[in-house]
Amino acid sequence: MNQWLLSHEAGIRLGFFFGIFVLMAVWEVLAPCRHSRLPRRLRWTNNLGLVVLNTLLLRLLFPAAAVGVALFAREQGWGWFNQVQAPGWLSLLLSVIILDAVIYLQHVMVHAVPLLWRLHRVHHADPDYDVTTGARFHPLEIILSMLIKFAAILLLGPPVAAVLVFEVLLNATAMFNHGNVQLPPGLDRVLRWFLVTPDMHRVHHSVEDDEANSNFGFNLPWWDRLFGTYRAQPRGGHQHMKIGIHKYRDPKQVSWLSGILTLPFRGKITGYTINRRQWHASDED
Repeated sequence: MNQWLLSHEAGIRLGFFFGIFVLMAVWEVLAPCRHSRLPRRLRWTNNLGLVVLNTLLLRLLFPAAAVGVALFAREQGWGWFNQVQAPGWLSLLLSVIILDAVIYLQHVMVHAVPLLWRLHRVHHADPDYDVTTGARFHPLEIILSMLIKFAAILLLGPPVAAVLVFEVLLNATAMFNHGNVQLPPGLDRVLRWFLVTPDMHRVHHSVEDDEANSNFGFNLPWWDRLFGTYRAQPRGGHQHMKIGIHKYRDPKQVSWLSGILTLPFRGKITGYTINRRQWHASDED
């Protein structure tokens, strides 16, 4: 079974990726939450070009991906769940939850460390917010994220199936909660106790530091509530909040692939950290 999962991992992930992407893209066209600042063709061409580049790079550097590391850990007997006796369903469930907590902490870290923020600001500099934003990350951040994931898998020793489930869920929920869509308020209030919703995560993409330094979860919303980083709504409302980063508004810098790839290397390293949660009224664009 594990070998089957390893050999079919890429196909399973790609199948879910395209299925969720098409679903969210159609939803955005039929019922968008916000009007876009830039043409969809410009942003999608470059954001999806970055996705293709990252996918090829990861397959070149890490052919076995996270599922392969989980299989290796199992064969070597490394990691907590390879040392203790637990029902398979419990190991799978706990592994998915713990790996999600690791991703939350990683997300906080790339906001807290100025050097890492330079990489992560590629994700935040997108001037619009839609399904393609959920997969828009600099290649160096993608590599860093994969290495952190490998370390977590080697320490945790999760079932191979749990790693595949986690990867599929993380990818699917990232596209869902970055969607330019809006759920009915009543449904959103209930659902965000169990899943990060588009309205919940959209706050995190505000240009304002105190709003951007909140709602770090991608999949499970519990970590933000537990660690005090939860914010229910943006102060300006979802229709009027500004998306992106104040000083990066030129489309050539933030929407063309060449600008996206060189964005981390521009400017000086500043004191931007998680502790900057104050707010000052900013000038209009």
